[in-house]
Amino acid sequence: MRALLTPYPQRAAGVAIFTPGTELMGLFSQKRLLISTVPEELANLPDGKIQPVIQSLVDDQRLQGFFAHERVIRVAGGMGALKDWLKGIKKCQWELGHDSFHTEHLDTLDYGTGAVRLCWHHENKFREHVLDELDRLANQNRAEWIVTVAARELKLAEGHQLSFYELCWWAFNNSVLDFLPDAAARYALHWKPAVAIKSVGRESEIVPEEPPKKVLVERAEAVKAVLYLAVDPETPETFYKNPKSRKLILPNYTRWVKAQQCCGCGNQADDPHHITGRGLGGMGMKASDLHVIPLCRRCHDDLHANTSEWEAEHGSQDSHLSQTLARAAALGVISVGKAK
Repeated sequence: MRALLTPYPQRAAGVAIFTPGTELMGLFSQKRLLISTVPEELANLPDGKIQPVIQSLVDDQRLQGFFAHERVIRVAGGMGALKDWLKGIKKCQWELGHDSFHTEHLDTLDYGTGAVRLCWHHENKFREHVLDELDRLANQNRAEWIVTVAARELKLAEGHQLSFYELCWWAFNNSVLDFLPDAAARYALHWKPAVAIKSVGRESEIVPEEPPKKVLVERAEAVKAVLYLAVDPETPETFYKNPKSRKLILPNYTRWVKAQQCCGCGNQADDPHHITGRGLGGMGMKASDLHVIPLCRRCHDDLHANTSEWEAEHGSQDSHLSQTLARAAALGVISVGKAK
């Protein structure tokens, strides 16, 4: 059970008083309670018991276009999965009007890009109708289903209230982040709501800005893999007697490497050091960009000045290379596939 309670602190005595009422006194029969600050999505609720799951995202008008997008519905499982999920609703969803008669049997009515759970009587009655209440029910069902799917795929605890940013993470993982409406993208970026341009005003008062969705997607792309490996066991070179070696030029990967900690002193690295003395390059050539380790400028200079002395103090280049590649693979910086 969860509840919202208003505390009455008595600071001089170091205690706080709560008035839960008889309905919530059962909370205080527990040996220990978890007390937390009120999350933003629950801030406007009155004191009292909180329902097991309150998904405020379902009613967030900024997200309605996202929930209705065909691609979002598809990555969540498609209409078939939505209709299977609706089978968990065990009563007719139609509750308006004077027609309170319901049959025992239920069916699912396809409605636009959503569906509504109705008894046979109301399903037959509204099958060809377009009604505001059916719009509302279909939109709510679709949004609740997508939120449920997102929470399950993120392996969140049952009853967890999905936050706006958790939904954004789910969208990012499923490559549908760019379908967020501008208002939602602005909120994700902590930007102020868009201000309408006045019909009468000065051009100098207009503040130009990048489209929020474009900025959000670019920032998200920055944490995606920066190196995609394609495996081809039968390249033309494999059939040559004396093949000419290819050199991998990987600017995105070397940019990531030099953003890591220095393998020598542990400070912020400055350079991607290409491994030397191991025959990984060629005559007068550096090793490929895959054979690099992060070094600060000082350690980089020291290594080139006296490689054996540097390795005696900080470890071999081979060991640091193995650790760098292992870290890149573990973080998804290196992945198998083609760039999207």
